[in-house]
Amino acid sequence: MWKIKHIFDGDYGCEERDSEKEQMVSVTLVNEAGEERYETVADAWLLENHLNVGSEWPDYGRKGFGTQEKILQNGSV
Repeated sequence: MWKIKHIFDGDYGCEERDSEKEQMVSVTLVNEAGEERYETVADAWLLENHLNVGSEWPDYGRKGFGTQEKILQNGSV
């Protein structure tokens, strides 16, 4: 099981960012073995799914978390 360790909101406050695009955040995930991995997701998706630091990262096999295409930007699962 992966949990959210850190959320970096690098898009916020960026004057050069295109206001038409969704604001993206980088999420650091950690599992029970201490392994880390990184995902880039839309901040709105995190909010819609009530995910924050300490939350369990959704299993894409479960319903209610949207499609993998919408969630992931870097193609990793």
